[in-house]
Amino acid sequence: MEAAKRWAWALARGSLPVGVGVLLWYWVAAGEEQRIETLKALPEITPELLAQRKEHNRLVMAALKEAAETDENVARRAVPWRK
Repeated sequence: MEAAKRWAWALARGSLPVGVGVLLWYWVAAGEEQRIETLKALPEITPELLAQRKEHNRLVMAALKEAAETDENVARRAVPWRK
């Protein structure tokens, strides 16, 4: 009986952080969806601005990919380096 009680107590202590994590995940996900909807409704978001942001993100990802594929420290390069 004592072993079952210890198992139940251990299960309760182990499931508490998992439950809190799930609640936090749900809370953050709900806030993220609301933030995305708010950003979509902003009047200053134009197709040109979105295209500019996509191009910027593409360049950043290309720089990160290059940095990941080389052994050189790309942070130590001379300042005006662009593709």
